Amino acid sequence: MAQDENNFMETDASSSLGDIKDTDNSDDPKSGSIVQLVEHRFKKAEDARFVDEQRWMNAYRNYRGLYSADVKFTEAERSRVFVKVTKTKTLAAYGQVVDVLFGNSNFPLTVNPTRLPDGVAETVSFESDPMGQKISDQSKVAFSKGEETNNVEPLITPNTVLEPGDTLDSLRARLGPLEKKLDTVADILIEGPAVTPTSITYHPAMVAAKKMEKKIHDQLEESNANKQLRLAAFELALFGTGIMKGPLATNKEYPNWDDEGNYDPLVKTVPSTNYVSVWNFYPDPDAANMDEAEYCLERHKMSRSQMRALKKRPFFRSNAINNAIELGESYEKKWWEQEMEDDAQQSSAERYDVQEFWGFVDVEVLKDHDIDIPKELKDHDEVSVNIWVCNGQVLRLVMNPFKPAVIPYYAVPYEINPYSFFGVGIAENMDDTQTLMNGFMRMAVDNAVLSGNLLIEVDETNLVPGQDMSVYPGKVFRRQGGAPGQGIFGTKFPNVANENMQLFDKARVLADESTGFPSFAHGQTGIQGVGRTASGISMLMGAANGSIRTVVKNIDDYLLAPIGKAFFSFNMQFDFDSEIRGDLEVKASGTESLMANEVRSQRLMQFLGVVQNPVLAPFAKMDYIIREIAKSMDLDPDKITNSIGDAAIQAEIFKKFKEQNPEAAAPPAPPQGAPPVAPAGGPPAAPPAGVQVQDTQGSGGGTIGTGTAPTPGEQGFSGSVQ
Repeated sequence: MAQDENNFMETDASSSLGDIKDTDNSDDPKSGSIVQLVEHRFKKAEDARFVDEQRWMNAYRNYRGLYSADVKFTEAERSRVFVKVTKTKTLAAYGQVVDVLFGNSNFPLTVNPTRLPDGVAETVSFESDPMGQKISDQSKVAFSKGEETNNVEPLITPNTVLEPGDTLDSLRARLGPLEKKLDTVADILIEGPAVTPTSITYHPAMVAAKKMEKKIHDQLEESNANKQLRLAAFELALFGTGIMKGPLATNKEYPNWDDEGNYDPLVKTVPSTNYVSVWNFYPDPDAANMDEAEYCLERHKMSRSQMRALKKRPFFRSNAINNAIELGESYEKKWWEQEMEDDAQQSSAERYDVQEFWGFVDVEVLKDHDIDIPKELKDHDEVSVNIWVCNGQVLRLVMNPFKPAVIPYYAVPYEINPYSFFGVGIAENMDDTQTLMNGFMRMAVDNAVLSGNLLIEVDETNLVPGQDMSVYPGKVFRRQGGAPGQGIFGTKFPNVANENMQLFDKARVLADESTGFPSFAHGQTGIQGVGRTASGISMLMGAANGSIRTVVKNIDDYLLAPIGKAFFSFNMQFDFDSEIRGDLEVKASGTESLMANEVRSQRLMQFLGVVQNPVLAPFAKMDYIIREIAKSMDLDPDKITNSIGDAAIQAEIFKKFKEQNPEAAAPPAPPQGAPPVAPAGGPPAAPPAGVQVQDTQGSGGGTIGTGTAPTPGEQGFSGSVQ
């Protein structure tokens, strides 16, 4: 990232709201209706998601094992037990999602060229054999005349020659990252795949795609995207929706010490992606997904130091930030924040409530605030902007820097609810069964307590009055003289805990059905039936993967693919590199991770064995197969594999090395005293003179017992014939 911090991922300064003067104090004449606009939309989004907040709070209580205040217990209910099956299921789903996404070492994103890439050649080739080049030239002439020369069929098709209007320079411009590498063979280079066995083919579009993929992976690693995605995956499983944000430019500090031992850190501006809690995300209430959202807001809880740090970021209004700080802390805890805190005594916090707005605003509103609208947007009725507001102060107002203008938030549902923006999670799916399990378990515990103790009935008319009625071993009760009948009776309460536990187990089975996560998938013991064998449990686990496959597909479609495309557009817009330009396609590869590496490797090796057949070998792309085998073994294919062209070059190097060093290619001589090595396909070599060969057969060097004995009547039979 060589860009300057002030120019990296930013628009022109005239497209932002200017700062206020020091003398303005808390009055911001330029804020106008901007603050009201943001607060109005925030209030609308907050009111619309109140029902969702109640669902999330219920899910949180079930995960923590807490009863809500509206749950009332009767006087007969002594037990308050809460069976945390929701926590087990949620962590199982979260663990499986994380295992699928990060089963491989790389972030689950790949970049490949489109089927028909524009701007960069898909394949180029050149003839490495001079004789083949001569034949190729003859074929070109023959093909151009529509005839044959010396009975040589045309080797060049219309797709491999330069199109009308194309020149060698235009072809060189479409080489992308291979332009410098192939400069020495540019004169004999043609566009298209190899047409002779001695031709060498290169794939500029694929090389550009892999360079872009490596760059995106490096940026994701720099921003610690794996950790951020795991946080989003947890809320995805628990609340039904995970939120990610980015890429946005941030300054990252790298520790460094100079030659004298002084700390001199390196600060680089890098794109980053962050997790956003679903509690702090307020989307457009009229949208069903982010593609339909006209705006969204994020609520920040910032300290005084964090507020002051905003002044170092581009286009933040320093004096407006100072005014917001002087007005004091303004963060008021929402009802759900107080519910989630175990010991919440205060409704306020020593923090600032900052609202970040991304969305469309009418052009007339911006013109009233002296903001310059870009030429290409002056004819539009509304434009996309980014606004930060705190304590009635506009901390930042800038045109959306992305082209095309997009809202940099991505919301992925665990289970799609087609009538709501937010999805459905594990906890909500098993809400009823969790309530049933808690009820049956409390009944079983209360019954076990009653049935485990003796109920004592006392007839006081048969006992001497005034006695202590406590019961303990060796206790003596005094009876009335001559009173008939028994004075103390012991009653055993019926034990029905087994029936309650059977109902509990039935509710647990229903929880397995409602969530799609069977209990054996997260460690249940005592499995009966088909699950007792290894093949049986494998079959059951394969069936259980059906539910997680849908979840991972949602992550691919709603999160990984959009954020990968955003990083691609980010690099092309703010960090353009001519070597990675091209018509590329970003693909999320989360679902590919559902297949274990061992299984994938086995299938690749089986296919490799199939194409060993000379008849089928021409139909296989060996370079792709070798790269995929390396990936399945968690190896970097760029470091350990060669392309077809590089392999041909390396083979030629080995060939020349053998020609120049014939002794290196000769087989090693046998050690002294050892028999010579027999030539391939020939008779055994005789031992050298003076060398005695040891008998290894135990037959004295003869041939006794070898071969087939002659039968009576055959030549060589020595027995008598009867």
